Amino acid sequence: MGYPDTFEGFMVQSQKTWQEFKKQEFKPKKFQDRDIDIEIECCGVCGSDLHTINGGWGGAPMPLCVGHEVIGKAVKVGDKVTTVKIGDRVGVGAQIWSCLECKPCKTDNENYCPHKIDTYGAPYPEEMGGVIAQGGYASHIRAHEYFTFKIPDNIPSHEAAPMMCAGLTTYSPLLRAGVGPGKKVAVVGVGGLGHYAILWASAMGAEVYALSHSPSKESDAKKLGAKEFISTGDKEWAKPWAFTFDFMLNTADATHEFDLPTYMSTLSVNGEMHHVGLPDKPLPQISVQTFAPNGCKMGGSHIGSRPEMFKMLKLASEKELKPMIEEIPISEAGCKKAVTGVADNSVRYRYTLVNFDKAFPNRQLIGLDKRVG
Repeated sequence: MGYPDTFEGFMVQSQKTWQEFKKQEFKPKKFQDRDIDIEIECCGVCGSDLHTINGGWGGAPMPLCVGHEVIGKAVKVGDKVTTVKIGDRVGVGAQIWSCLECKPCKTDNENYCPHKIDTYGAPYPEEMGGVIAQGGYASHIRAHEYFTFKIPDNIPSHEAAPMMCAGLTTYSPLLRAGVGPGKKVAVVGVGGLGHYAILWASAMGAEVYALSHSPSKESDAKKLGAKEFISTGDKEWAKPWAFTFDFMLNTADATHEFDLPTYMSTLSVNGEMHHVGLPDKPLPQISVQTFAPNGCKMGGSHIGSRPEMFKMLKLASEKELKPMIEEIPISEAGCKKAVTGVADNSVRYRYTLVNFDKAFPNRQLIGLDKRVG
């Protein structure tokens, strides 16, 4: 059929064959008056994509097109859309809808809406078409206006893409923790999430310390803005840092292997260890007594809000912040290379799938006479 009745994407057929992608058509949600159709230019590759397709986070509806770090051009807008016009370069992150009526939604916490719909793998209600949401390894994506964000002109698309999830996921807790001048921030893990956390925290004026078990990442961590690199593989690494950090952002997804009391001993009085890495396995068992010596606390968060997205993009634009991105042309082989690189931790530090026009050569011709304002 083709656009706008169907979109085309690189889809995984089974969690048993998670490295095998097949290009095929799928049906999007029903187009509604606050929806925007986006012709995708590029899409970041998130750890969530891997955890979803390989079963690390449990079952998922198949076949599935993942990808929730989308940048593209608005080619169709609903009658009630006011914030985006046709031709605008926009982004979509890990959430594509919320009710906008509940208490979280009305307090700029729509990322905690109990009715939220994730960008891929989530079912739309019947009144929206009853389909499964499909992600950004695709020709197009259909998104609600509230979850579509205009991208500043000076941020290249391949760099903006991973900001839509990895960027926001790390920026939001830093902002909510009041990170800034006079604060000492520890970032655990120098990877896709962690490298953004270092970039943001440093740009926000904090004194940043990178904690990693990989000494080879020290140079990159300091280029991103870390004052010190702490090798957590060293024996008794934590002792010199007791009572040091006001805020610790854990971006690693191997937390189940951590000696949590050791990490928490480095927090200042009433400091917080905050988790945004989501491992496949549960946290290690921990006693309440672990929190007592410094009155510390532990928390976690889920992506971020629309206002936080715009604040993050403004920070990146005004300070001309540069993440470390590798580009891979999208194709069946390219998608396999990307998720495999995330799985074996060979990416430095985020992949963006590019060259969508080559992968979907007919989309402009098919949709040209169907674009409306």
